Amino acid sequence: MKKRISTFICMMLCTTLFLNGCSFSKKPVLNKYSQVLFDYFDTVATIVGYEETEEEFHQICSFIESELARYDGLYDNYNTLSSVNNLYVVNRDAGKAPVSVDEDMIKLFTLGKEIYASTNGLTDFAMGSVFSIWHDHREEASFDPANASVPDLAKLEEASLHCNIDDIIIDESASTIAYADPLLKCDVGAFAKGYAIERITQDLIEMGVTHYSLNIGGNVRTIGTKPDGSNWTVAIQNPDLSSEESYSEVISFCDMALSTSGSYQRFYYVGDIKYHHIINPKTLFPEDNFLSVSVLNTDAGLGDAYSTALFNMSLEEGQEFVKNLDNTEAMWILPDGSKVYSDGFEAYIKK
Repeated sequence: MKKRISTFICMMLCTTLFLNGCSFSKKPVLNKYSQVLFDYFDTVATIVGYEETEEEFHQICSFIESELARYDGLYDNYNTLSSVNNLYVVNRDAGKAPVSVDEDMIKLFTLGKEIYASTNGLTDFAMGSVFSIWHDHREEASFDPANASVPDLAKLEEASLHCNIDDIIIDESASTIAYADPLLKCDVGAFAKGYAIERITQDLIEMGVTHYSLNIGGNVRTIGTKPDGSNWTVAIQNPDLSSEESYSEVISFCDMALSTSGSYQRFYYVGDIKYHHIINPKTLFPEDNFLSVSVLNTDAGLGDAYSTALFNMSLEEGQEFVKNLDNTEAMWILPDGSKVYSDGFEAYIKK
């Protein structure tokens, strides 16, 4: 009897092992790889991922690089492309007649209008005519710092008359963009990089990619966790570049994006006064309320846009703004170097 019972138990175990063999199979060994890419969106991109082989990792990186190149060319405001009408062509021709554009241009412009509405116009991609004046002064200062100058207010105000976002006409069915004002120019620098990162991320997720971190010039988007289930660790740049401390904070997260806007990135001096590249659409001048604003969000495009908007708000306005957003936290670094966090940001700080 005992022998028959033992035989039965053995048969049951064999059946269980056959049906659930995957639970006893070895998990693939995932190795960590990294690659640095240059020249896309005028910055350095670092890709970190875990794959079984280096060949698999480089295949993913090749896709990422090709897409970064495509989006970078599409949203280029200074050069044309032979293959498609990019932002340069739209700004040049859309005031004369509707311009046929790529689907990702339609999506970006549609997002830009949505962001404008949600930020009360503090991230405004229709301000290209104003932003270009500041850009030219910043470029001139880089070549001749001794003769650096501030744009004339009257000139800025005149340019601002041609920055009405309602003059941007998006025709999704025809896939065209037109400007009702021939002097209107768009500048998508506040969110185009974040949008591109998010679109690439969603494509990678659909491809089944996991365990990756994309750092495109400080805009970080993570896909999943590390293979051991731990979060990714990301350091936030200290905006005081003279400090011995390179980072202002180290945070830990997964399946989220980190975006930072700061006055330490692109700027020039006129005398002892620093003029950075983040221009408030309301005042037409840079704001000096913060050294930087960092935003955590589940969408890299929105996080990119929100960090710009928050930089142009007062601290109190910004705190209230973040409270009313889903899946969003922020950290403000004030001119004296002190830090202010939104209610949930500190939960992400790595102790």
